[in-house]
Amino acid sequence: MAFETEYVSRMNEKIEGMSKGQRKLASFISLNYEKAAFLTAAKLGAEVGVSESTVVRFATLLGYDGYPGFQKAIQEIVKEKLESIDKIEIDNTSLTRSEVLDTVINSDIEKLKYTLSAIDRNAFDEAVESIINAKKIYIVGIRSCASLAMFLSFNLNLIFENVELVSSNNASEMFEQMIRLGAEDVVIGISFPRYSMRTLKAMEFANNRNAKVITITDNKNSPMNLYSSCNLLARSEMSTVVDSLTAPLSVINSLIVAIYLKKKNEVTKTLEELEKVWEDYQVYSSDEINMFDDTVRLHM
Repeated sequence: MAFETEYVSRMNEKIEGMSKGQRKLASFISLNYEKAAFLTAAKLGAEVGVSESTVVRFATLLGYDGYPGFQKAIQEIVKEKLESIDKIEIDNTSLTRSEVLDTVINSDIEKLKYTLSAIDRNAFDEAVESIINAKKIYIVGIRSCASLAMFLSFNLNLIFENVELVSSNNASEMFEQMIRLGAEDVVIGISFPRYSMRTLKAMEFANNRNAKVITITDNKNSPMNLYSSCNLLARSEMSTVVDSLTAPLSVINSLIVAIYLKKKNEVTKTLEELEKVWEDYQVYSSDEINMFDDTVRLHM
């Protein structure tokens, strides 16, 4: 959407010169277009916890003709979003059941192709090295992205001993788990539209602690990138009634494989040990319990 791209581009250009209050505004507006669009400068300031003059200076800093011009631009994005929702409903009703499978899978294939052509290979390599060299690895992803965060955490735990999947029940709990975060640590944040304020705040906290911040998000104008020095971009757009996470999952798979290749000896040893444990304790050997042999095997 035109305003969204323009706004975030301007915000990224000016972020270094922003005050703490203006950064708070930038984060709030990125995640709350609909709410901000109909607030006066004074009410927006009160909502974020900054002065009315800070709001006005923020709009001017971004190159708008005062707050009224900025507010009008935000209202346009709200209008565009409402029109998009109508379009999605029309598109969905026009699909027959026989067309759904082809439509969704072909849409995912296009997202994968776009992601492969657009992803920054240097950023990918940087992410791999940063994760390998981190003192501790924190992974943050909530709502629909929680499944991606859990998948990444599960696999990295097979490679490293220093991985923590940050619980996302509430913001307080997230910060409690990250309280010892430092400059030698890595934080991986995963978020796609609509971007999570809790995830964004966790990235801001990590940036303030001088940790290495890696984001997995949808485009260079994502507010997630405000606090990240390493951005892995994967296309995720609403093709029907749900957001596609196929491309983000593929990027995460690629990260895991690249790290495995760098740590092959250690990972192989861990997996061999796991295989022995699985065999000894019959984790995967059978789906059924042998009712004729109920002895417990002990290995000394």
